[in-house]
Amino acid sequence: MIKTGSKIPRLSGTTAGGDTLKLADFDGRWVVVYFYPKDNTTGCTREAQDFRDLYPKFRKRGAVVIGVSRDSETSHAGFAAKHSLPFPLVADTDETWCKAFDVIHQKTLYGRKFMGVVRSTFLIGPDGKLVREWRNVKVPGHAEAVLAAIPPT
Repeated sequence: MIKTGSKIPRLSGTTAGGDTLKLADFDGRWVVVYFYPKDNTTGCTREAQDFRDLYPKFRKRGAVVIGVSRDSETSHAGFAAKHSLPFPLVADTDETWCKAFDVIHQKTLYGRKFMGVVRSTFLIGPDGKLVREWRNVKVPGHAEAVLAAIPPT
């Protein structure tokens, strides 16, 4: 598991558009990586919309936002188009990113136990080290809290 202050692994993944996204491409910039359980669900849609609405402010602070879930590229493409998301969504179908950030845990829904993505966000500094993490995120106000953690330029 990645700890605060440690270097982030050189991960890469496929985005909704079929492009390859490499974390190394963002060296020297603030990077927000947020993990969410599923495209087009109520909480995940709200979270994506909140990051979308604040995206100009993230950009103004020199930050990029990356959404990650285990959904397919096709699912991500529809989700991004439907909600006009200006940032990339990584299709982590092999769970490489999820495992690196340790966000897959046992969850319970209506008494049923299953392994699922725990809503989590990670702030990576320009030096490629983990600055802050938020786990078991509650959506209301979360995107604002992440933005507030990035120093103004």
